[in-house]
Amino acid sequence: MQDARIRRAGRPRLGLVDYGHPIEFGTFITPVNDPPQAAVARAQLSEQLGFDLVTFQDHPYQPGFLDTWTLLTWVAAQTSTIQISGNVLNVPMRPAPVLARAAASLDLLSEGRLALGLGAGAFWDAMVAMGFPRRTPAESVEQLAEAMEVIREVWRADSRDQLRVDGKYYQLKGAKRGPAPAHDVPIWLGAYKPRMLRLVGAKADGWLPSLGYLKPGDLARGNAIIDEAAAGAGRDPREIRRLLNISGEPGKGAAQWVDELLPLILDDGVGTLILGSDDPLELQRFAEEVIPAVRAELSTRRTNAGPVRSAVALAARREGIDYDALPASLTAVEPGDFGYAKVRSTYMRGGSPGLVIKARDVEQVVTALAFAREQKVPLAVRSAGHGISGRSTNDGGIVIDLSEMRDISVLSEADRLVRVEAGARWKDVAAALAPHGWALSSGDYGGVGVGGLATAGGIGWLAREHGLTIDHLRAADLVLADGSRMHVSETEHPDLFWAVRGAGANFGVVTSFEFQVDEVGDVGFGQFVFDASDTAGLLERWGAAMEAAPRDLTTNLIVGAPRRGQSLAQVYGVVNSSTPDTIIERLTPIAEIAPLLDQQVQLVPYAGVMNVPDAPHEGQGDPVARSGLIDHLTPSFCAAAAALINAGTAYFFQIRSVGGAVADVPEVATAYSHRAANFSVVAFGASKSRLDAAWAELATHFRGLYLSFETDQSPERLAEAWPPATLARLRALKREYDPANVFRDNFNIDPLGD
Repeated sequence: MQDARIRRAGRPRLGLVDYGHPIEFGTFITPVNDPPQAAVARAQLSEQLGFDLVTFQDHPYQPGFLDTWTLLTWVAAQTSTIQISGNVLNVPMRPAPVLARAAASLDLLSEGRLALGLGAGAFWDAMVAMGFPRRTPAESVEQLAEAMEVIREVWRADSRDQLRVDGKYYQLKGAKRGPAPAHDVPIWLGAYKPRMLRLVGAKADGWLPSLGYLKPGDLARGNAIIDEAAAGAGRDPREIRRLLNISGEPGKGAAQWVDELLPLILDDGVGTLILGSDDPLELQRFAEEVIPAVRAELSTRRTNAGPVRSAVALAARREGIDYDALPASLTAVEPGDFGYAKVRSTYMRGGSPGLVIKARDVEQVVTALAFAREQKVPLAVRSAGHGISGRSTNDGGIVIDLSEMRDISVLSEADRLVRVEAGARWKDVAAALAPHGWALSSGDYGGVGVGGLATAGGIGWLAREHGLTIDHLRAADLVLADGSRMHVSETEHPDLFWAVRGAGANFGVVTSFEFQVDEVGDVGFGQFVFDASDTAGLLERWGAAMEAAPRDLTTNLIVGAPRRGQSLAQVYGVVNSSTPDTIIERLTPIAEIAPLLDQQVQLVPYAGVMNVPDAPHEGQGDPVARSGLIDHLTPSFCAAAAALINAGTAYFFQIRSVGGAVADVPEVATAYSHRAANFSVVAFGASKSRLDAAWAELATHFRGLYLSFETDQSPERLAEAWPPATLARLRALKREYDPANVFRDNFNIDPLGD
């Protein structure tokens, strides 16, 4: 490390240049390999002392040093909070495509703690001795610029095109992108000369020089070059963090440190100060005496600290949203932000919202809703984003995302009463209930979020024996359209509690639910594949078998369009019994509905049925799905359904068994209607017009529809979802609780409608 005293790097221009970055402090540790754990111990000490960052120089040709990338990986595994970076990594000796994947991998493993400090290379004699080609200064800058482009392109995992680069130093011929890192990994450049400084301004996220290598005025001159290059590239110079390696000096007092460091921050724009020292005592004194003193003095002398959005991010903002008015207490993702690709769409639908607000608690939901009410754009509420209808995203609007609100707790062991926050997923709920020997019927896919399903109905694997998910709801907490909070139950605001169970998305943001769950142990889970050449006959025989089956059996049937002359059907089902003979007895009639091609029956915990792999929410376009509830699978219905399937109009056709305990609840008890239906039907089509026309042929057979499986939001669908009396009651409640129709973008009940 350089051995230089801290000195003021004077400026040749007038005025202060404080770029406003929140001040951070780091350490610069020598990666000696004797003893091999020394650098690791210094890194752990840095974390214990509260430093924000630990860095290591990179000299792969130096036999006395540990390999820096290996060290970074080891340090990441031995720490938990501190940010890590090379200071700086030797790009000519580390191939950019490989470095990109290594960096993304380390960032994922460290949960977003990597920064990528890069350099153009130095000590060329040593590099040439290891077999690397010598570069001129101009070539080394060119290679670094190309490397940055390659690295960022590899990280763009949301792009579906192959990566092709025909550069001077890197040639990629159809490489696959990814993985994406866990966070927006900043790229900092170690730079001193004008060509490198211009590269910093045009493309980098930070400038990382060492004070010992700078002459008086170099910081000012460097900032001027960077700022000019940034402006020329259409960037705000404040996007670029200014970092500085400073050398330790034993014996220097805290007051002297403060006098020397403050001008570097306030006059020279440094946002990160990195102390080069391997002395544990000096690191401790700096952390305990200098850092608090600098922060305290800085708090009284600066007023403009805060994040700065890039020009690219600002350009991606959508009309109709006052981004600058977003309360500081909220965390949000904008279209130009890193991570937007992961929150823009749902599992089924491609979206492009203008803002995704990630609420962490009820207070933030209230704040987010107040902000959203003032914006003249669509509003969606998302629990997990898996729903078939895809209504938890939009185009240009606001999404209030509850996925970080996922607490699950037991309120009463004796009453089997549990509280579940709306952002939890059903597989999480199943896993939490399993140790108690409990379960809650909740759809057929564990990746679905609690909030959407538990306000629409909840047709699950235990539905025929234990009813819908909403039938187990005993209370709920809502944030209403006006921002007020309300706890609803049979005795508290019972009218709204009635509405929440089947039409909840129209009345507020439900933040948590109280469910009374069932005692459920191991269950039989059966999977069957049939020859569906006789499609109509198969549907009719399965329907008859399910209507005759005991309530402890619930199955779903899936049929697809014929492929290569073969028609197949799949049946999945759960028997709520741990007795093998009972499981076989229940499933045997199902196995006989058509020629059986494959089967598998397992005895598993209910949580095992729900524990499905996470699916990426990367939907494309708008899903086209139609829904219907039907009492019986009559020969005429089965013939019409078979014609739709075999014509290829629906690429996915599913029927879920309902009835049983679902029908035990009076139709008027909840907003969910049509409880007498024994089956729920859903079909997906590639063409809306073709599917709608074919669906019209089936319409006379249906008694209603299920909200969560329907993508058509035309007003006439309201009359299918709810009988006239139910719809009239819902509309009256809408006028009372949401007269301004704030919650209008999810199967809307217009308070002013007929």
